[in-house]
Amino acid sequence: MTLSSRFHLFILCALLLSPLRAEKPEEAFETHTFQDGDFALNYRIYIPPDLKPGEKIPLVLFFHGAGERGDNNIRQLHHAIPGLFSFVKKNAIPAIIVAPQCPSGMQWVDVPWGGLSHTMPPKPSKPMHAAMALLQDCLKSLPVDDSRIYVCGISMGGFGTWDIVQREPETFAAALPVCGGGDTAEAPKLKELPIWTFHGDQDQTVKTSRSRDMIEAVKAGGGNPKYTEYPGVGHNSWTQTFANAEVLQWLFTQKKAPDKP
Repeated sequence: MTLSSRFHLFILCALLLSPLRAEKPEEAFETHTFQDGDFALNYRIYIPPDLKPGEKIPLVLFFHGAGERGDNNIRQLHHAIPGLFSFVKKNAIPAIIVAPQCPSGMQWVDVPWGGLSHTMPPKPSKPMHAAMALLQDCLKSLPVDDSRIYVCGISMGGFGTWDIVQREPETFAAALPVCGGGDTAEAPKLKELPIWTFHGDQDQTVKTSRSRDMIEAVKAGGGNPKYTEYPGVGHNSWTQTFANAEVLQWLFTQKKAPDKP
């Protein structure tokens, strides 16, 4: 069954069962696997059940951290997703949320996390390449407003967030990289992209300077990113970020300008 067919079936079932709709991400998100050549990428997807005919809605792509890698296709929903999902439900924001799961032993970006800097690899990692292909498949198959495509990620997924916007800056309307790092040489590409970055000042896993350096590099390239640094906070800077309604409201109000003819 194609993704488009699954979408229509999901909408029909959701409408019929609307009084019983689950509120927990692990129950509300469909379970799928995307095949990218010989590489299989597990992912979970939430599609609002009450869409109007012809309605186009935002899409959020979420990259999890290193601790959520595996093949169970559920662990990637443990952090950040509960806060994001709760926000869209509470505020009746129709949004598609896509959460791929990186296999064990692999990374969204094939670089060390503890270093002071890195150069963006010429090619994306296998999981990242598959995630990029999955995103394009969703854009073709689902009712996505292509002016409201968002990406966010935590820790290893923060690296993934920086990586994908550096490779495809024109795709996204906004990015929320949390305690990650990118290639400062690629930062000028991001001058038009709304970015809000978060990091704890006591992070011993991913150096706080990784976010500081990226923010300064984007500014030097002509951009105007936002940066929040949490005093006294270690590596977990995502819990309060995705529990903050102001942050998520900011995300969903961002809209990409129409492409110039």
